[in-house]
Amino acid sequence: MRAYAELSPSPRSIMTPGPVEVDPRVLRALSYPILGQFDPEFTALMNDTMEMLRLVFRTDNRWAYPVDGTSRSGIEAALTSLIEPGDKVLVPIYGRFGHLLHEIAERCGAEVVTLEQAWGRVFDPADIADAIRRERPQLVAVVHGETSTGRVQPLDGIGAACRETDALLVVDAVATLGGMPVETDAWQLDAVVGGSQKCLSVPSGMAPITYNARAEAKILARKRVERGLRVPGMANLEPAEGRRFIQSNYLDLAQLQDYWSAARLNHHTEMTCMLYGLREGLRIALQEGLEARWARHRRHEAALVAGLEAMGMRLFGDSSCKMAVVTCVEIPEGIDGESVRAMLLSMFGIEIANSFGPLKGRIWRIGTMGYSCRRDNVLRLLGAFEAVLARHGASVKTGAAVQAALDVYEAGEIE
Repeated sequence: MRAYAELSPSPRSIMTPGPVEVDPRVLRALSYPILGQFDPEFTALMNDTMEMLRLVFRTDNRWAYPVDGTSRSGIEAALTSLIEPGDKVLVPIYGRFGHLLHEIAERCGAEVVTLEQAWGRVFDPADIADAIRRERPQLVAVVHGETSTGRVQPLDGIGAACRETDALLVVDAVATLGGMPVETDAWQLDAVVGGSQKCLSVPSGMAPITYNARAEAKILARKRVERGLRVPGMANLEPAEGRRFIQSNYLDLAQLQDYWSAARLNHHTEMTCMLYGLREGLRIALQEGLEARWARHRRHEAALVAGLEAMGMRLFGDSSCKMAVVTCVEIPEGIDGESVRAMLLSMFGIEIANSFGPLKGRIWRIGTMGYSCRRDNVLRLLGAFEAVLARHGASVKTGAAVQAALDVYEAGEIE
């Protein structure tokens, strides 16, 4: 019988747009003893998590809790619970994950209308608002931070147009929550989905979500109580007349909110250790302070960009809508992008990302997210990147990158 080696993953500097390095305090929290999912000590942790999520989402919504699963599970839970077959859904697409929203909405039976923008640019919010008034959709689904292109879509004003037309606005903030401003209430967002494995520096496996009373009204109109949980006298067992029940059982927000409510109506076994980790990640973010955390991400982005430009690299995309947490770099002509990535990983233990679709083989994507967003990571990456590019025959200004980054840090140093 084969003897399997003890697990010992190699240490890495993960500079991708996710997953990122996990804060050591989160790793410690993941190791704590298991509690039962209805143990009062555990349900108190659930309540803490809801309170902290409201603060991070910048909302007074009643509902703010994690969906158990990767970030896509939260997106699918929101869309599956809010889209009924035949609903018109508007999706503005400016990268890979806008196409994902289109894909999921289509699978929900929606009539999908899309707007498309060239990858590397975003929409004028007024153009989206005009399309909402023209198309009169039941739901608008938009990506806030598009990691495939490194761009961030301004959202201010889109929510107001949705309120005018009685449409629901669902936002994918997976890549921005905890690293860039996400103003759920101020921007009039009806449902927002975040990610644990990006700017919150928690392992992948939970998708924070929040939604308001407008979204909840549609969710409850489609509510169906699972047959094995029904007891005599229970009300509202089936959806309202003429409404279609939510197709998914696992990703049914009507049932999930019953579990997260004081009723604690059983749905599935909660991911105990992952909740410990998410709670700790949220606590750390709030301890740092959201404004200070956003400023930290901007500072390290500025140092990274200064170093890359001093080296002679070209950045991809419209700089006016660049994400603070993702930097896209054009691969120089004649350079094998995958070979560069492989050498960075094998020789320096640093991982950066390639891209998708029309940008595959054209750009590298560098993440400065959460716990990975640190001065030592930025400086090590710049030095290693310069060395590897030179080794591959690229024309780079050696010695300039780290000095340019140090100039940024010395002008206003932040750890």
